[in-house]
Amino acid sequence: MHFDLARLKNERKELHAAMEDPDLWNNLEKAQQTNRKVRVIENKLNRYEGLLSRAEDLQTLIDLAQEEEDTSVVEEIETELTSLEEDAEQLQIDTLLRGKYDANNAILSLHAGAGGTEAQDWTQMLYRMYTRWCEKKGFTVKVLDFLEGDEAGIKSVTFSVEGLNAYGYLKAEKGVHRLVRISPFDASARRHTSFASLDVIPEIDNSAEIVINPDDLKVDTYRSSGAGGQHINKTESAVRITHIPTGIVVSCQTERSQIQNRETCMKMLMSHLVELREREAMAEMESIKGELKKIEWGSQIRSYVFQPYTMVKDHRTLAETGNVQAVMDGDLDMFIREYLKKM
Repeated sequence: MHFDLARLKNERKELHAAMEDPDLWNNLEKAQQTNRKVRVIENKLNRYEGLLSRAEDLQTLIDLAQEEEDTSVVEEIETELTSLEEDAEQLQIDTLLRGKYDANNAILSLHAGAGGTEAQDWTQMLYRMYTRWCEKKGFTVKVLDFLEGDEAGIKSVTFSVEGLNAYGYLKAEKGVHRLVRISPFDASARRHTSFASLDVIPEIDNSAEIVINPDDLKVDTYRSSGAGGQHINKTESAVRITHIPTGIVVSCQTERSQIQNRETCMKMLMSHLVELREREAMAEMESIKGELKKIEWGSQIRSYVFQPYTMVKDHRTLAETGNVQAVMDGDLDMFIREYLKKM
């Protein structure tokens, strides 16, 4: 997809005109959405103009070096050219993020699947992988709910990722992830296959379009435990809410009070319901959330093989790499990029 400069400038002009309308600010939610759209477009335009300026400066440097036959700046030119290419490629990826909620924060939920302790350890490895990726992007991660494994690892963890286009990027990661390795929990050092699923939804701050009937909610409270089981609260501050008509369950235990946990749960539920409505409104079941497959053999979107060879392969795009450690350290951009190109 090419960078449609004229379209972006026209959209910015229309949005600025809309923001000058006093009536817009009577609807706070609509005003916030408009402001968010402006920020996204201006971010792209500013980056585009910055790339052009850097390219012009680089061309000037090249011309001067050629005129004066100065080879001392060759390394500087090559470094800047590589940087320009990488930044231009990233901007091209961002042009693919045009979904209604792509610019939003994201809420991720990891769940251990078939494989027992091995799968729970794998879930913890994936959680580390995604937090490392977020750190590289400058995104903020906040744990909302956490259930540690029986012997090791994590049974499930729900966390928010805050940053521009967080959902647009991370929606590419939704699905079942398969691990093949020699199990550190097997005294016979046999090779094991285990699974974990990742669910990704856009964070919706507030939506007047969705009305939740309190009678449709089942609210449970319980004592929360810190991530890793460091402490158990003496009060039942953790909250779990079940939306009876849809069966959606959300929970939060990391806020300071039951009221705050409940507010976070309602925010998560709203996000799920908005996402569900969008998915049902589209002809394709995978337009927003995708089909959450059973967490077992044959349903994976990506395989991570540690033994007998090293490879990470995405089964949707066929993108692959032999550098497993880099991927586990958060190097996911290649997989995200290839997924977005195929959408």
